[in-house]
Amino acid sequence: MGILELLLTGLGLSMDAFAVAVCKGLNMRKINYRHSVIIALFFGGFQALMPLIGWAAANFFKDSMTAFDHWVAFALLLFIGGKMIYEAVFEKDEDSCDAEQSLDYKQLFLMAIATSIDALAVGITFAFLSVNIWLAITIIGITTFVLSFLGVVIGNKFGAVYQKKAEIAGGVVLILLGIKILLEHLSIL
Repeated sequence: MGILELLLTGLGLSMDAFAVAVCKGLNMRKINYRHSVIIALFFGGFQALMPLIGWAAANFFKDSMTAFDHWVAFALLLFIGGKMIYEAVFEKDEDSCDAEQSLDYKQLFLMAIATSIDALAVGITFAFLSVNIWLAITIIGITTFVLSFLGVVIGNKFGAVYQKKAEIAGGVVLILLGIKILLEHLSIL
């Protein structure tokens, strides 16, 4: 996986965090840049940590799965991307943004974990594809940090107009990356 693919993976994975950050921005009467940075650090940090955990776990059984690792990567990315698209299209909007003004660190911690579970599965695929994990988590973490910060600002200024579109775009990117990985391993590309 090259830098472009890692950047696209980072963009795809960061869409859940972006959507939650938009909600956080919606709930700020006036933009609070300190809170925006803290939110972005939580989301970016967990989006970087989870693939590292997945990668480390997968390396324990990597050798026994090399014959079908590309199918595992394809299935995981297809599932994650499909789940993101499904949730964006079919989940109700009622509870998507809580009306909360203060920054609750416990809630932020739980949201950061929840939005980065997909990144754990992607970390597993990184082990099978022999991706440079340090480069990957750096790109994913920075991408998520930037998009989360922008999400808070956009949410504060423009509202939830982009939330569903961002989740759908992220899902499509992950599905396309999964297809590309499969086709490369089947020697079609």
